[in-house]
Amino acid sequence: MQKEPHPALQPWLRDFHARAARMLTLGFKATPTNTREFLARLTAGYVTRIPEIPYVQDDLALTGAFRVPLRIYHPAPGEALPVLLYFHGGGHMCGSVTVYDPICRKLATAANHIVVAADYRLAPENPYPAGVEDAACAARTVRNVLEKRGISFANELSLAGDSAGGALCATVAGLMQFEPGARIKRQVLIYPSLDYTLSLPSIVENATGYLLETSKVEWYMDNYFPGALNRKSVSPLFGEFTDKLPETLVITAEFCPLRDEGVAYFHKVQEAGVKAAHRNFEDMIHAYICMEDLVPDACRETYSVIGAFLNGREV
Repeated sequence: MQKEPHPALQPWLRDFHARAARMLTLGFKATPTNTREFLARLTAGYVTRIPEIPYVQDDLALTGAFRVPLRIYHPAPGEALPVLLYFHGGGHMCGSVTVYDPICRKLATAANHIVVAADYRLAPENPYPAGVEDAACAARTVRNVLEKRGISFANELSLAGDSAGGALCATVAGLMQFEPGARIKRQVLIYPSLDYTLSLPSIVENATGYLLETSKVEWYMDNYFPGALNRKSVSPLFGEFTDKLPETLVITAEFCPLRDEGVAYFHKVQEAGVKAAHRNFEDMIHAYICMEDLVPDACRETYSVIGAFLNGREV
């Protein structure tokens, strides 16, 4: 039997693509503005069960010329919990701490971690490597930010991110594996973008019909990368893999064009001698955690798996 997306997603996808086709006939053109608006509306419309978190405060990560806005979510003030630094998705062009606020609250609750979300700079206004610089700044200084606020925490830092945020996680983890005293304990990559050459089979297999289409991925990449940059040289999938990388959980979606990048990265981490886990959601599409009200069971399982992994349990 041919596989299909979850039954709750199928009518939504048909309607989405029908509306997109009508808009194109009326002259619609994708821009950073309307792409950002779409992700914001999607998440606000379909992530509506939002947990209360007793401590939520904004701050800044500071190093050299970089000032990166952060939002801190502490699910149990007074307890010295581990820290999870989160990078939102959005093709390096959209998304924000505000858009991902409900998702970060869910992660803080599910993992019982202090979640710190980073509002890194976006393309095309700030092309590569601005987002990487901001993500690395946040990773290197987040402990200092918490200390200055008087927040006690376990001396254990993990990273997580979805889509482009997953790319930032893997890139920062790759950079920091060579920095003494900068160890990242674990990383969680949710349907991550890891191969900027777009060379693996799922890019073709899932090119159309499943919300994120390959042509849109190409558009994101063209806006993110300046000029003639060698995209393979900055792809996390083709970076250096050593046993200093963090323990890694990769979550993929069967009907996502980026699926095979996540699988390949998982295998490379394992081959480097690092503990790694992979969970493929067989009937999901890219960005499904931003569509929770349609697929609550899959999202509930996703947060449960992430929470178990971040707390050192088998998944």
